[in-house]
Amino acid sequence: MDTGDDVDVVFLDFAKAFDKVPHQRLILKLDLESHGITGKLLSWITNWLTNRKQRVCINGIKSSWIWVLSGVPQGSVLGPILFLIYINDLDSGIKNWILKFADDTRIFGAIKNTDDQCMMQKDLNTLLQWTKEWQMLFNVEKCKVMHLGRNNKQYDYTLDNTPLDTVSVEKDLGIVMSNDLKVSQQCTQAYVKANRMLGVINRTINKSRFILLNLYKSIVRPHLEYCTAAWSPHYIKDKDLLERI
Repeated sequence: MDTGDDVDVVFLDFAKAFDKVPHQRLILKLDLESHGITGKLLSWITNWLTNRKQRVCINGIKSSWIWVLSGVPQGSVLGPILFLIYINDLDSGIKNWILKFADDTRIFGAIKNTDDQCMMQKDLNTLLQWTKEWQMLFNVEKCKVMHLGRNNKQYDYTLDNTPLDTVSVEKDLGIVMSNDLKVSQQCTQAYVKANRMLGVINRTINKSRFILLNLYKSIVRPHLEYCTAAWSPHYIKDKDLLERI
């Protein structure tokens, strides 16, 4: 963008990502020497993943036990690490830039002509092939494309023969991104959330200075400071909005 190029960004979404990781394929990837997981550590992780059963209990009524053959335990430390190892080679053979954070994947690149558009489409096809091979399919309906740049030709892209929807605004890791790269909507969102928490404090909490200050620091200010390195406002109107808090 700084060099004046138009950029296309494709937001990709795995379908039930953490629940779909197949254990046997994950163990196969762990067994590769490139990850450095061998010996007792590999055996321990393998035992942790295999021979698991689960059932559902509602109002004292229990279902039958079933084998758990996929998914990484959520709420654990090891679970997300195993997921990252599983998708680590997702970008193999990709020509454009790709960013991965947990189950959120973004691919983007400068699109100057139809050749660049074809390369982006080829990368999407490569990613789709990877998801089918490793049984981690995309939720195509939630995959979006955003066109950046004043002269962007807004090429169309497909995923699994399904046209991707074009969006002008998309929430990415909790930050509202817009195709004009302005942060006014993110500022508004931060203001609304922080102001809502101020209202809760005002209605329910003792007006002790010590208590109010600690509550402000713990449940109000985080909304104003979250990821500000990515969206720090530069318009006066946006700054004034946040300063009201």
